[in-house]
Order: sequence, then C-alpha cells, then structure tokens
Amino acid sequence: QVQLVESGGGLVQAGDSLRVSCAASGRTFSGHVMGWFRQAPGKEREFVAAISWSAGVTDYAGSVKGRFTISRDNAKNTMYLQMNSLKPEDTAVYYCAVGPDRGIRIMPQARGYDYWGQGTQVTVSS
Repeated sequence: QVQLVESGGGLVQAGDSLRVSCAASGRTFSGHVMGWFRQAPGKEREFVAAISWSAGVTDYAGSVKGRFTISRDNAKNTMYLQMNSLKPEDTAVYYCAVGPDRGIRIMPQARGYDYWGQGTQVTVSS
C-alpha cells in the first residue's frame, strides 16, 4: 500500500524558514516525479514545486521561485521543501504528490499525480 506522509509543518513568523518533508512508502518510485502543492482556506489547490527522479529537472511556481527549494533523497524515498523568507500568503496546507514522469509541462498539474499525502499545515504570522 502506497503511503505519503508529510511532516515539518508548523507556525512561524514572516521572514522565517521552515523545511517540510514527504516520506513515501509501499513501493519505490523510480523514474517518478514528486511534487508539492498547497491549499489555503477558501482557495483552490495550487502548484508549488516539482522535481524529477534524477533531480535534474525542477519547476517552481512564480510566487515561490527564489525562496523555496525542492530536493529529494531517492535512497530514503523522501522529498523535501526548504522554505525561506516565508510570507503570510504562504499559509496553507502543503501536500506532497507522486506521479509518472509525463514531461515538464505536466509537472505543475495536479492531474499528473497518482498518489497524494494527507498534508501538513504551514502557518506564517505577520
């Protein structure tokens, strides 16, 4: 049974840093893309960042580019999102997702992912 478990969320102040993790279990995801999405109250789920299996390809939403860094450790089946210079508008539930590599155009699209975690809350106070 495939399971994705996010951790590392919490309450921080604007300007702080936070790292969230996503641990995958149940199978190995060789060749798969891993991604982060987030959903704020009253808003639709939106793409944050994604990374290819080799980590040779990454993609970021414009709102987080330059502040967030996605990485993965395939030996540990774990993905990370380092978030720096956090802003109140980054407040959301952050979800990790895994899917086949369908190309860079699909990476920002939720439909490209087959497995999802339950999410971890990140709250940034002003």
